[in-house]
Amino acid sequence: MTLDVYKIDGTKSGEQIDLNDGIFNIEPNQHAIYLAVKAQMTNKRQGTHKSKERSEVSGGGKKPWRQKGRGGARAGTTRSPLWVGGGTVFGPKPIEYKESVNKKVSKLARKSALALKAKGEQIIVVEDFGFDAPKTKEFNAILSAFKLNGKRTLVLYDKNNKNVFISGRNIQKLNIMEANTASTYDLLNNQMIILQKSAVKLIEQTFDKNL
Repeated sequence: MTLDVYKIDGTKSGEQIDLNDGIFNIEPNQHAIYLAVKAQMTNKRQGTHKSKERSEVSGGGKKPWRQKGRGGARAGTTRSPLWVGGGTVFGPKPIEYKESVNKKVSKLARKSALALKAKGEQIIVVEDFGFDAPKTKEFNAILSAFKLNGKRTLVLYDKNNKNVFISGRNIQKLNIMEANTASTYDLLNNQMIILQKSAVKLIEQTFDKNL
């Protein structure tokens, strides 16, 4: 698969880049994508939900009234689940949500996500760019050049590009990360991917052992 390389002003540089067909042109495996995304979302759950049972609710040490003679139902504690302020029956308890997929399925899912984006023409390859200092205004100008302002956009860059990350981290609906750290969910949860030219090689190196 061959794509044009763009300048940061939105015009074509005249250069083209060949994307590895073993990554960007495979038949996407929907089930692998499902497993990877489900595992990631599951692992984000805190599992801290908790309600108190009758033994954990404070109070209720004294019998509310005598056992017989009132003409009413017997009661041994005010913290019975039948009473307002009482404990909860079979309420939620803390649980650790944890799910994993093996490395082979995880890599297949990430490649499938990249292939989906490539086939959907949702990847733009841009010449490498950086900033001498954090410059959010200039980053916004790059997004404007590609008409991506207000759209969910993922920017993938090569390593050691701290100022690029700082410049864009406060821009709404924009995510920025190193190309080799993007998960299946990160790749799919956007409308467009801006891929720096050097990041293409980094992605290929990431999957090199599995091609």
